[in-house]
Amino acid sequence: MDSPKWKKVAYGGMQPGFDDNHTDESFLEEMIMNANVVKRDLVKVILDSVSISQYLCIVSLVVLVWTYTLRSIFTETSLLLLDIILLCSGFLIVLLTSKTLSFDLLVSYFLKTSFFITGLYVLSPVYQTLTRSISSDSIWALTASLVVLHLFLHNYSDSTLEFTNFTSNISLNASIVASLLIASRLPSRLHVFAIVMFSLQVFLFGPFVGYCVKKYSFRLHLCFSFGLMVLTLFLVYGLHRLLFVLLLGILVFVNLVCPYWLIRIQEYKFEINGPWDEAKLCFNISE
Repeated sequence: MDSPKWKKVAYGGMQPGFDDNHTDESFLEEMIMNANVVKRDLVKVILDSVSISQYLCIVSLVVLVWTYTLRSIFTETSLLLLDIILLCSGFLIVLLTSKTLSFDLLVSYFLKTSFFITGLYVLSPVYQTLTRSISSDSIWALTASLVVLHLFLHNYSDSTLEFTNFTSNISLNASIVASLLIASRLPSRLHVFAIVMFSLQVFLFGPFVGYCVKKYSFRLHLCFSFGLMVLTLFLVYGLHRLLFVLLLGILVFVNLVCPYWLIRIQEYKFEINGPWDEAKLCFNISE
């Protein structure tokens, strides 16, 4: 009598003469190694990492403005002039890079910005006295911690404008609180309004403007990013030599060392796929 042959079936129960976990000689023939491993190019990874360095420089420039304002180097007039330049430059970049901009959308942007500026000016006296009972050392330590937290949790991908997650919301809130802490140490209401306006323009609208530039032209994005790096390093060098070395080291680490590490560790990635994997549907089950 012929012995029963084992059949590869998904359902049907146990087959007589075979264990439930039985496999034949063809089991490993369908094994595939590294089927889903993405082959990365070093130059492309380096270019993609420029966005991270760009935002690091932007935050560094914000901290520089905070420092010069606290040292009374930047006056109220210079801060307000800086706010106007940033606001007009941001609107101009959005206008030049947008393809679906309408008059109604411009009116909506203008109204929202007007309400935002008015509310900020009305609340400036509250922000000025917000931390009067807290020592300055505590304010500096808390501000530094919040800036570091903001950088660690910030969403550096382009998807940050399409949807937000929990960590990106925490990052944004940390930057806003840090701005208010700095503003509470300034001497006048106009100082507070100008510095908070500057900080919120950068943290709230800066990523959107950078996204518009990158979407319009990647080459323009690279030129803007490298120019921003040079400007930031130059200004930091004038503030403190040690901070210049630290920032330069961070930029080299982010733009060169990290991409090289990522390419190298791809050699040690080992992934196997085969008939033991969970089946994946090739259609939408909700349809």
